[in-house]
Amino acid sequence: MAADLTAAIQTIKDTEGVVESATALITSFGTRMQAAVDAALENGATAAQLVPVTDELAAMKSKSDALAAAVAANP
Repeated sequence: MAADLTAAIQTIKDTEGVVESATALITSFGTRMQAAVDAALENGATAAQLVPVTDELAAMKSKSDALAAAVAANP
């Protein structure tokens, strides 16, 4: 008797969609956050004033890179 893999296949498809959505969200958020920093600098903010934001942006990128590496290592 053959095993029914329908549910397992659907779970894999659903997960792929979640990963793609999360990747798009993280990338979009980082890009928008950097654009906001750039606009603030252009409008007179100093780099020192934006340190909390740029530190958070760097931390988010590091976590995003770690997540991408984990996904790539476990296809």
